[in-house]
Amino acid sequence: MTDVTHTLHLTVQYPRPGLAVATIVGDVDVQTAPTLRSRALEIIQQGHPCLALDLAQVGFCDSSGLSAIIGIWHVAQAAGGSLSLAAVPDRLMRMLSMTGVDSLLPVHATAADVIDSPPASAQR
Repeated sequence: MTDVTHTLHLTVQYPRPGLAVATIVGDVDVQTAPTLRSRALEIIQQGHPCLALDLAQVGFCDSSGLSAIIGIWHVAQAAGGSLSLAAVPDRLMRMLSMTGVDSLLPVHATAADVIDSPPASAQR
């Protein structure tokens, strides 16, 4: 059984104009998903429409977390940006695969891979 702590910490780096990398530490569940969503939307609205979520330190993610990720993706798309995921834990990757969300979002092995990839506008 997973030990869910209901804590979430988020730190943000801005490696290049328009791109923000948010490192998530803790659990993304019914209690913390609204915080993730609101913080991510603030980042996008502050002029960083390309957002990457570094999930390497996420211990647990439930359907509320998945819903928050999908909502963030919609807002990023509406802002002309994108959402990428990095270092997705196995359990969450299975959920992304089962729901088909993995076909919508770029998934990278590490946050450094996101930073090193060409900007979204160059990939089109």
